[in-house]
Amino acid sequence: MPDQLFHSYQFTEIERQQMDFDGHLAYQGLLTKEAQRNLTEALAHIQSLDTVEGYEPNRFAAEYNSYLESLITHPQMLELVHKVLGNDIRYDHCVTLNRPGDNGGSRWHSHGYSEDDTNLGFIRIFFYVNGFEINDGGLTVVPGSHLFRDNKIHAESDADLEANWLRSKQHPITGQPLVIEHLSVPTGTVILMWTHAAHGVTARQADSDTRWTVVYAYRNPGEPSRARWISQAYEDQKRSDPDSKLKDLISLY
Repeated sequence: MPDQLFHSYQFTEIERQQMDFDGHLAYQGLLTKEAQRNLTEALAHIQSLDTVEGYEPNRFAAEYNSYLESLITHPQMLELVHKVLGNDIRYDHCVTLNRPGDNGGSRWHSHGYSEDDTNLGFIRIFFYVNGFEINDGGLTVVPGSHLFRDNKIHAESDADLEANWLRSKQHPITGQPLVIEHLSVPTGTVILMWTHAAHGVTARQADSDTRWTVVYAYRNPGEPSRARWISQAYEDQKRSDPDSKLKDLISLY
């Protein structure tokens, strides 16, 4: 029996509606203490590895670390993914997002998948092992932005986003103006996010320690995925292994 990954939580129609309304859903303190310890060790391992051009440890993280790999098919992980996406799912990628002190953060952006078919979903599941504070490696979001299914959102700063993409945009459900929200979460937080949601990351303060983070992505099959980071050798190995739990999750379609 695998170690517990999550504490108890609920994903009822209330949580589904909130995620569909905002574009993201945060479960504060969801990761168990044991999972936090194992993740910190695994993410530190990835960070210690040398860069490999075209096969970077951070982008193909699950192929470099057995613990990170094991979480792809962890029963609690799959249960959560199935609650959101339904029965027919595929694993897309596992990417580390460690941000040491003085890291510059990330500009505003969005991701794409199946812009023309809203029946196909794509979620990213962020594990914020030691949490984050506003303006210290903090996640910034725009609730409702995912409903525009715009995969080309880009901005250098909050002001840039407000002056351009956000200008005059209203939430499709409420009609209220879209606004930027700066999040702050405690250790062990898990955030689910629809792929089209606009988001960015503030700079990490110079005197802060490393923000340990990894993101797992899953989707309904049916369209190509530009974000899919799975090496061909790894895919071939798992598909040919009759005992592999990944065999049915790893194909593109």
